[in-house]
Amino acid sequence: MSKKKKRISIFPYASRPSFKKPGTPPGTANHLGVQQMEKVELKLCKYHSSHADFTTLQKINDAEKALANPHNTWLDIRGLHDVEKLRPVWSYFKLHPLIQEDIVNTRQRPKMEIYSNCIFFVLQMPGYSQKDKSLHFEQISIILGPDYVLTFRETDADLFQPIEQRLQLEGGRLRTHGTDYLAYALIDTIVDHYFKTIHQLGDEIETAEDRLFKDEDQDENQLQQIHEIRRKVVQFHKAVWPLRNALASTGWDDTDLITEHTKLFLRDVYDHTIQVIEASESYREAALSLQDLYMSNMSNKMNEVMKVLTIIATIFIPLTFIAGIYGMNFNPETSPYNMPELSMYWGYPVALLGMAAIAIIMIVYFKRKGWL
Repeated sequence: MSKKKKRISIFPYASRPSFKKPGTPPGTANHLGVQQMEKVELKLCKYHSSHADFTTLQKINDAEKALANPHNTWLDIRGLHDVEKLRPVWSYFKLHPLIQEDIVNTRQRPKMEIYSNCIFFVLQMPGYSQKDKSLHFEQISIILGPDYVLTFRETDADLFQPIEQRLQLEGGRLRTHGTDYLAYALIDTIVDHYFKTIHQLGDEIETAEDRLFKDEDQDENQLQQIHEIRRKVVQFHKAVWPLRNALASTGWDDTDLITEHTKLFLRDVYDHTIQVIEASESYREAALSLQDLYMSNMSNKMNEVMKVLTIIATIFIPLTFIAGIYGMNFNPETSPYNMPELSMYWGYPVALLGMAAIAIIMIVYFKRKGWL
């Protein structure tokens, strides 16, 4: 029974099964994706230079009193499948319908859009599973307002745990700077995951390359593994390119929501994306060369087999020639020139020893030539 092969799409977000219905009005918020959580969870953080308080909420109405104070706000929403539970959040912060649509459409490319009251970022958080060597992406939507940051994501994974820990430290930059710096820190964390993921893909490529160089029989699944590596690298590359455009400095000067201080850090993140792209291009070339290396190894092994078969055939050519001559059955009584060896007492052993001597001489000659 044949083993079912795992297929990896070369498109970063093509594995999601649902699509927007043709003709749907713009701004229609319908969840397009896979439900990752049982219910929507809201985690509120109110922070200032002197403190940071985290609260888990059931609905946005539970936080109206806390949201009313002038401290900076970070609201992390986990779970995108229940649109009706998300609408009060959108209504409270007066988010544009197009933002609402893009939040629950988890097939978006990374981008940055500036609105009158906020800046909208769509990013894709990469992840790599060491268990099954799979590559996946999770859409992260970040909304930067005058005194708040909203994050929308599909799962409750502790992706931003380092940010929460930094907010709890006294005297840290996250507390003393505005929400634009918090948005930068979140984006920087996502970009750091790109570095981590591309290095993990690089380790997988190097492992596959080392395996190809070993003097052992090629595994029947090795070519399939190479195809999967190539697809994952192409998938990663297609995801990181729009991230570069999303973090480009174009348009930052058109808004007052990002200070000059934070713009310097955002430019640094942009430089990091360039480094990720360069690394992904290098690994993409390495992944493309794996199949050539595999085919070269197979060709070399086939050449070795053919060389051995050719040597064996060459050794048997003179032996077959001798056996063919003495298989003509001439009569030595008719003429002394009609194979007098047929009447020799030791004729048969002499013929065998002669054949063996010829074979040994040829083997010694082939070894001296380096053909064996």
